[in-house]
Amino acid sequence: MIVKGKRAMFENYRVFKTMFAGRELTVETGKVCQLANGSCWVKYGETVVMVNVTASPKPREGVDFFPLSVDYEEKLYSVGKIPGGFLKREGRPSEKAILTSRVVDRPMRPLFPKDMRNDVAITMTVLAVDPDCSPEIMGMIGASIAVSISDVPWNGPIGGISVGLVDGEIVLMPNAEQRAKSDLNLTVASSEKKVVMIEAGANEVDDETMFKAIMAGHEEIVKSLIPFIKDIQAQIGKKKFAFDSMEVDHDMYDAISEFAIEKVRYAMDTDDKNVREERLQPVYAEVHEKFDEVYPEQIAMIDECMYKLQKFVVRRWLLDDGKRVDGRKLDEIRPLAAEVAVLPRVHGSGIFTRGQTQVMTICTLGPVSDSQKLEGLDDEDGKRYMHHYNFPSYSVGETKASRGPGRREIGHGALAERALLPVIPSVEDFPYAIRLVSEVLSSNGSTSQGSVCGSTLALMDAGVPIKKPVAGISCGLITEGERWMTMVDIQGVEDFFGDMDFKVAGTHEGITAIQMDLKIDGLTPEIIKNAFEKTHKARDYILDEVMLKAIDKPRATVGKYAPKMLTTKVPVEKISDVIGKGGKVIQKLCADFEVKIDVDEDGNVFICGADLEKANACVQVISTIVNPPEIGAIYKGKVVKIMNFGAFVEIAPGKDGMVHISKLENHRVDKVEDVVSVGDEIIVKVMEIDNQGRINLSRKDALADIEAKKKAKQQAEG
Repeated sequence: MIVKGKRAMFENYRVFKTMFAGRELTVETGKVCQLANGSCWVKYGETVVMVNVTASPKPREGVDFFPLSVDYEEKLYSVGKIPGGFLKREGRPSEKAILTSRVVDRPMRPLFPKDMRNDVAITMTVLAVDPDCSPEIMGMIGASIAVSISDVPWNGPIGGISVGLVDGEIVLMPNAEQRAKSDLNLTVASSEKKVVMIEAGANEVDDETMFKAIMAGHEEIVKSLIPFIKDIQAQIGKKKFAFDSMEVDHDMYDAISEFAIEKVRYAMDTDDKNVREERLQPVYAEVHEKFDEVYPEQIAMIDECMYKLQKFVVRRWLLDDGKRVDGRKLDEIRPLAAEVAVLPRVHGSGIFTRGQTQVMTICTLGPVSDSQKLEGLDDEDGKRYMHHYNFPSYSVGETKASRGPGRREIGHGALAERALLPVIPSVEDFPYAIRLVSEVLSSNGSTSQGSVCGSTLALMDAGVPIKKPVAGISCGLITEGERWMTMVDIQGVEDFFGDMDFKVAGTHEGITAIQMDLKIDGLTPEIIKNAFEKTHKARDYILDEVMLKAIDKPRATVGKYAPKMLTTKVPVEKISDVIGKGGKVIQKLCADFEVKIDVDEDGNVFICGADLEKANACVQVISTIVNPPEIGAIYKGKVVKIMNFGAFVEIAPGKDGMVHISKLENHRVDKVEDVVSVGDEIIVKVMEIDNQGRINLSRKDALADIEAKKKAKQQAEG
C-alpha cells in the first residue's frame, strides 16, 4: 500500500501572509473544498473563517436580475458551545448572521456583471473565533479573495475593516476590550479607489470625526488588503468564464424609446406613486402590442427596455435639469407629519409620515426578565431593548401572503435599533425591557428612516426618558462619468433608479447610525462629505419643525396601562434571604403584592406590578428582609400567632415581632382576641430590639403616630 505524501496530495496548497491593522493575516488555499469555484481559509489571530464560492454553468431562466446568494454561517463549535434546544444543532441563521450576510452582500453585488444570470453562491463558515479578531470582517475579506481567485466574473477585489473610537482616538480592528468602550462601531468596505460600503452604530459621533474614521479604514484597506489580494489573484487566480449576456439589444431599446419616451415622461411626472403606476400600465400595454410581434423571441426583454427607459428619464431629469420626479428641489424634504398617542391601552405609540411613506411604531414596556436571550459567537447573551420592523405587502399595494420577517425586515429593524440604542436609558435609570415594533403602513421610499422617527415618538409617548430625540433621513446619488449630484429624502423611484441610498440617523449633536447601499463601484470622499452635510441639515429640520412639535419631551411617567417598575439593591449574601428556601419567600412576595420579582446575581432586584402602591410596599418588605428593622419605623404586618400575653406579627417573611397585650390599644385590653385575630393585617411600630434580636412592637404607638401626623397635616392645610 502506497500512501502519497502531503506535498503530492495537496500539490496546489498555498499560504499567503500579510500584516493588517497590526496583526498577521494568513490566507490558505488549495487544500480543502477543491470542487468549489473558489475557496480559502482566512486566519486572523485565532479566528478562522472558511469561504467558498460556487457558480452554475448556465444562466437561470426566467429571472431579470443577477441571482447572488451570500450566507454567513455561525458554528457554535467555533466558540466551544453546544447549541441549545432539543435538536442540539444549528438551526436557522441568527439575526447577527443575517446582518453579516447583508453587510458582505452589499459591497460585492454591484461589482458582478449586471447582465449575468448564472447563480452565484458565497458561503462563509466560521470555524474558530478569537474574541479580539472579528470573524465578520474575516468573512468579507475571505469572500473577496475566494471570488477573486475563482473563475466567476467579478470586478473586485474589495477589502473590509472595522473601526472604533476609544477615548477620542480612532482604532482600526479594535479588540474585545476596545469594542466594549468604543463610541463607534463602524464597518467600511473599499475597492482600490473608492469606498463601497459603510455600516455604523455610534454614540452621537460628529460628522467630521465619522468622516475621518471612514477615511482611516479606507486607507488601511487600500494600503494593506487590496495589493495583497491582487497578488494572490495574480499567482493562482483562474481565468474568468464566459457567460450569456442578458444585456438589452440596442436596436430594440432605441425603437421602444422612440415610440414610448414621451409617454413615459408624462407617466413619471407626478408625486403620487399610485398615479404613476396607473399611467404606466397603458404605456406597457401599448409597447407590448406593438413590439411583441416584432421581437417574438425577446418578449421578456421588452419589460427590461421599459425599465431602462424609466431609469433614463429619471436620471436625465436629475442630471440635466435638476428636476425631481415629484417636483421638489434637490434638498427639499417631502411633506411631513407626526403624531403620538394614536392607540389606546398600548404603552406608547407614534405615527410618522413623509410623503407617501408612513410608519407607525408601538412601544411596549415589560420587566427586565422579558429581555431577549441570545445564543451566538460573542459574549452578548441578551438585550433589553428590541426593535422589530414589519413590511406587509399592502404597504406597497400588493397582494401577498405574509411569511414572517425576511432579511430586509431584519436588516431594517436592526438599523433602527442601532440608531436609537445610544439614547436608551440605562437599566439603573429605567428598569424596563423595551420592545418597539414599526409597522410600515405605506411605502414610497425610506421606510427604515421613517421607523427611526416613529420610534422616537413612541418612546417619548411611553414615558421612556430617552437622552435625546433621534431622526433619520436618506440621501440619494446620480452619477455619470465624473459628474455627480445628490438629493435628500429620496422616494421609491429615486432609490430604484438611482445609484445610492445613504441612510443617516442621529441627534442634533451627532450620528447614531449609518447604512449605505450602492449600485455603482464606490464613493469618493467628496460625495461622502456632501451626504453628511445634507443629512445633518435635514434631520435637524425634521426634529425641530415636526417631531418636537408633536411631543417636545418624554412624558413624566409611564402610561396608565404600562407596568410599574421599581428597583432596589440587596447585599449579595442576602439574596438567599429574599428568595427563601425553595423559593418560598419570593413566591409569597409575588402573591401578596401581585408583582413579578427578578433578582440578579449582583443583588439588583426588579419589582414589576400594575399597582404602584403595592410595588412600593414590596420594596419596603424586601428592605426589611435584608436589613434589621429600624427602631421607630412603622410597618404593616400580619398576625401569625396569638398568645395570652400578646400577638406575634410578621413584618416581613422570616421576621416576626411581638405586640404585648398592653400595646394593642390605647385602653386596657382583657383578651388579645378582642382586638386581633390570626391573619389580620395591622400597623405596628418597632419599639425595641433586644440583645437576642427579638423585636418588640406596638400597635398603640403606631396608631398614635399616624393620628398625630394626620392632625398636623390638617392644621397645616387649615
